[in-house]
Amino acid sequence: QVQLVESGGALVQAGGSLRLSCAASRNIFGFDAMAWYRQAPGNQRELVATISRGGRANCADSVKGRFTISRDMTKNMVYLQMLNLKPEDTAVYYCNAKLSTKDYWGKGTLVTVSS
Repeated sequence: QVQLVESGGALVQAGGSLRLSCAASRNIFGFDAMAWYRQAPGNQRELVATISRGGRANCADSVKGRFTISRDMTKNMVYLQMLNLKPEDTAVYYCNAKLSTKDYWGKGTLVTVSS
């Protein structure tokens, strides 16, 4: 059983920064990819950033240049560094691990950006 636990969500003012963390219960190198998703109230869950087993990182256009996904395989941790936060970044952020056709999810951490 895979467990993903997010942390780091908070209330922050527009223009501020946060770093989200995701702790995995097993070696993250075993996954095809790790990712961060977010879901704002009334919206569908959307992909924010991914990092492949090989280390290739990608971000959604809406956060490119402001968010960075990274990992520490020695600690089985994945991070999302968020800079210059905007009110529209307000959402619950979920950690995701992909293995073949299987997706594993954390319970999420809330990020609220005030204007």
